[in-house]
Amino acid sequence: MGAILAGQVAVITGASGGLGAHFAEVLAAAGAKVALTARRLDMVEAEAGRIAGDGRQAMALKLDVADVAAIGPAFDEIETALGPINILVNNAGVGGEGLALDLTPEDWDRTFDVNVRGVFFCAQQAARRMIASAVAERGDARIVNIASIASHTVLPGLSAYCSSKASVAMMTRSLAREWARRGVAVNAICPGYIETDINSDWFKTEGGQKQLKGFPRRRLMEATDLDAALLMLCGPAARSITGSVITVDDGQSLPGGG
Repeated sequence: MGAILAGQVAVITGASGGLGAHFAEVLAAAGAKVALTARRLDMVEAEAGRIAGDGRQAMALKLDVADVAAIGPAFDEIETALGPINILVNNAGVGGEGLALDLTPEDWDRTFDVNVRGVFFCAQQAARRMIASAVAERGDARIVNIASIASHTVLPGLSAYCSSKASVAMMTRSLAREWARRGVAVNAICPGYIETDINSDWFKTEGGQKQLKGFPRRRLMEATDLDAALLMLCGPAARSITGSVITVDDGQSLPGGG
């Protein structure tokens, strides 16, 4: 992989494991200096240590994106350590499981505080810095929001999650339109189901296998399936891409089942 992001600074939220940690590794391998943030400092420190062990530049920072007041100071600390922010990967998110009749206001707010409110204010803080530092003026400002096929596909028992991810998709387009002339590219990726430690046990059960057989290709995706889209939206190729909501789901959201 070429160093297409050499000298750039990338911030990844929710980078303590899973997709966030993978995204950090991909961007670091492409030459970016990466800041891994999450609520669990010990976990992002471990991930940052692995990246640094490969000769890349990485730092770890504790950040709960639901705590909006903490976002600005965290981004200030990143810029002091690594330089002006070029890339934000808004990956932090929670599941929001629960049948609609059973959801409490607290359940709903917990999902939206992270998946929507946190995404918006991270984007706002990043864009402010990208504009002030002239990163945006140079055409190097990228914000990539991680949405989901839940933004456009009904997933049973996930009404709060689906609603939050639909909000992320529209937010992406709204911010892209508002910041287009400021030079900030804002796009989103909508992944399908990817095998992780969280869901691997479920997909071994009878219910999980039934769901899996309903996918057109009867398989789960892997994190690496998102690499090309991520690098495109974070790198020079996104010079003329903004306001795009790109689905990468192995056909999982196609109607008709398997």
